[in-house]
Amino acid sequence: MSRRSGILEFAVLGLLRESPMHGYELRKRLNTSLGVFRAFSYGTLYPCLKTLVTNGWLIEETGNSPEDTLAAPLTGRRAKIVYRLTAEGKEHFEELLSQTGPDAYEDETFAARFAFFGQTSRDVRMRVLEGRRSRLEERLEKMRASLARTRERLDDYTLELQRHGMESVEREVRWLNELIESERAGRDLKGSGSGGAAQQNTTSGSAGGLPRPGDTPGTDTPGETAT
Repeated sequence: MSRRSGILEFAVLGLLRESPMHGYELRKRLNTSLGVFRAFSYGTLYPCLKTLVTNGWLIEETGNSPEDTLAAPLTGRRAKIVYRLTAEGKEHFEELLSQTGPDAYEDETFAARFAFFGQTSRDVRMRVLEGRRSRLEERLEKMRASLARTRERLDDYTLELQRHGMESVEREVRWLNELIESERAGRDLKGSGSGGAAQQNTTSGSAGGLPRPGDTPGTDTPGETAT
């Protein structure tokens, strides 16, 4: 299974832990709540759901209300298939939530993991945040060293692009520092400890701020000017 498929399975299990949903509702939640999945299509989601059902982590139920069941024969439409998390699926998701290795804080996976921090224990949140910060600090050091070596050979536009990349990483490191400080002080962010994915505010630089919907933490909004 590819890492990207694994992220999708993780997110689907996490959303269905909140409540059962049909495929369209799941895709909408993946797109709106977890912007990292905006490019996913039904052709990607439904094979994922089928795999989760085969593994025993989800079950399919026909119709989410008595009205749906009665209306299907009259209208000729197929009743909606609703996906529900099984006890085994919940146990598997909780096992995934407890993991704190590099896969939890790499670029492709961190945003999805962060979105479910509200269902994650404080000690695990701390290890993931600290791992992410360490990874970015290593990247920042390499970027600075590379820029120092090549500065004289770069034209102004390429140099500005390099600086922009460094500033984006620096902003995310500052954001992570604030989150880690909040965790150490015992302050839960909005949504932490609840059954749902972490709520997202409109700013990521303020203390306790969460990433903007559709953004990976530390990225810029269009038109933002570096200072």
